[in-house]
Amino acid sequence: MQQLLYLEVPTPHTAAVIHWLHHTFAPPIGTIAPKATGGCWQVPETATELAIFLWSLQRTTYLKVMRWGERPFPQERACIQQLRRQLRLAFPLPTEELPPWPAGQSIFEALADRYPLTVKYFQRMPQGEADLERVYWWEQRWRQGIQQPTPPVPVVHRVTSPCDPPTYDLVYVGGALGVVHAAVMARLGYRVLLMERLPFGRMNREWNISRMEFQSLIDLGLFTAAEFESLIAREYRDGFNKFFDANSPAHCRAPVLHTPTVLNIALDSAKFLHLCGEKLRQAGGEIWDWTEFKTATIHPNGVVLQAQHRQTQEQRQAIARVLIDAMGTASPIARQLNGGRAYDSVCPTVGAIVKGIAPQVWDGDYGDVLFSHGDISRGRQLIWELFPGSGEERTIYLFHYHHIRREFPGSLLELYEDFFTILPEYRRCDLDQLTWVKPTFGYIPGHFSHHRSDRAVAFDRVLAIGDAASLQSPLVFTGFGSLVRNLPRLTDLLDTALRHDLVQQGFLNQIRAYQSNTAVTWLFSRGMMVPSDRPLPPERVNAMLNTFFGILGQESPELADRFIKDRAGWLPFNRMAVQAAWQNPRLLWWIYEMVGPWDLLRWLQSYLSFSLDALYHALFGFWLPPLVRRCQPWLEPLAPQLWFWLLVQSYALSYSVGQPRLDRSLALLSTPRVDQAVSPR
Repeated sequence: MQQLLYLEVPTPHTAAVIHWLHHTFAPPIGTIAPKATGGCWQVPETATELAIFLWSLQRTTYLKVMRWGERPFPQERACIQQLRRQLRLAFPLPTEELPPWPAGQSIFEALADRYPLTVKYFQRMPQGEADLERVYWWEQRWRQGIQQPTPPVPVVHRVTSPCDPPTYDLVYVGGALGVVHAAVMARLGYRVLLMERLPFGRMNREWNISRMEFQSLIDLGLFTAAEFESLIAREYRDGFNKFFDANSPAHCRAPVLHTPTVLNIALDSAKFLHLCGEKLRQAGGEIWDWTEFKTATIHPNGVVLQAQHRQTQEQRQAIARVLIDAMGTASPIARQLNGGRAYDSVCPTVGAIVKGIAPQVWDGDYGDVLFSHGDISRGRQLIWELFPGSGEERTIYLFHYHHIRREFPGSLLELYEDFFTILPEYRRCDLDQLTWVKPTFGYIPGHFSHHRSDRAVAFDRVLAIGDAASLQSPLVFTGFGSLVRNLPRLTDLLDTALRHDLVQQGFLNQIRAYQSNTAVTWLFSRGMMVPSDRPLPPERVNAMLNTFFGILGQESPELADRFIKDRAGWLPFNRMAVQAAWQNPRLLWWIYEMVGPWDLLRWLQSYLSFSLDALYHALFGFWLPPLVRRCQPWLEPLAPQLWFWLLVQSYALSYSVGQPRLDRSLALLSTPRVDQAVSPR
């Protein structure tokens, strides 16, 4: 038998496709004899037949046509093309509409018909109704930002009159990533306020990290080594990376890539956040939870925030020197900063913390970092993550890299229905026997940077961090991992700006976690995005990923670890790229087919920036940063603006090629500052 066609029919109703094949499709020649799983295409007095097989996996339908015989089928190519065209017309990629939520109905009643499994298992979670309402809220907010390309409603305003003296140096809006940064700044002696619209310490996602990356929080003095050990819910022995390759060409298959020190520490996120909150309060900071940000007004001497307590409806006001936006993807400030421009990409992510998975299904000493168990499903390449947690707990995620279009913004509810439907395919488990602890979900945004200043992250006296600044790693890390890795320079630069009152947009806009070695790897995440305007061979994304991860597996474990942690340099990146093109010459054409000429040109700009940064690092990276530090005692008081610029460039030299310098700036930041040019008090 020889395979002639393999395609996905983007519908979960496989029986409907079989019925269409039996009763609607009109073959140009011959007849199709009905079979339970497809049909047999026959032409009288011809020995060769075409066997058509259909099956269901990942809540979609796949079809293969196999030639049964040694000679070609009559008009073989035309017949196959006719079948392909008619299937595309009869079963187009369905759009994803958000169901209405009528007043007076519970969220369970509103979604039961469309998403029955999602409703069923959210009802088994301790706060399932409130959590599902929040899923709906997040998707609604995300859709509004994508599907209504109107200018964003301004929430930040500017006036020329002075305000009352600031009572805070920094006000953080957003209590997940925000509290980490806020606690560090409070320990430096700044007056800090944190606003959170939810009960403080509750979040929609869990966090995994490695020991090496968490070390920066220890070096900054935020945690002791003993406190870090107390935050570890589970440390696993090995992490696996593997993509489905049963339908891929032989040269596009790869063994499992082992990454034992990638995301191998599962943090107790609630304990972590509460400990950060305690350290913030111990340093004199305040936390206002249940408080929703409304507007901010920028004055020459401060920024005035208006907020509302969600339970009492009390109006609240705070005056700060600088506002830090840590509201994530739903941030109205981030939309206004960039004129309402949508993010370039997003990872819709859903999942849950569960108990009751049998040890023989998944050993708690092992995790899945990146794993796929099937090909493209309804225009998406679905990817799983599984991390052991405390005791019997397992945290399981399902996500996909999504190319945003108005008619396909990316749906959390659709993805949750996929999650509950296909979880037993991924891991042999009975969902009814599991204990559902809590859901995990969110939109992880991505911005494809050409260079370090092509996206605004600041107004005067306003700075965005984390997901609000599209701070995302192209492969496996969310805003948490990127923030932790970049926290030393973000903290040092903000501290310097505050001490010298450099709070105008031109200065704050330089406080960002841009890395050119990370920006250039967006081509990998772009290659995982299935174009929603045209079909691809179902195996295409898996074949591309296996090509690259197979090469990564041939490198040293240290290099694989560095690459996935955004620390790969210019030479390793280029060596692996050339090797991939040599091993799979069609890879370049596949990439061009997926990204198109415009995005390929954008990537070339990113690659040029990466190459220039690598050259600058080779010329200046080993001697300039130490020299800058030696000049600090006399240069900073004499020319603070020049010092700030040199500090920005010094960090860029090392971070942009994945080699952050852990110099004495960490020691300076680990204790309260007393040498401030402009006192924060």
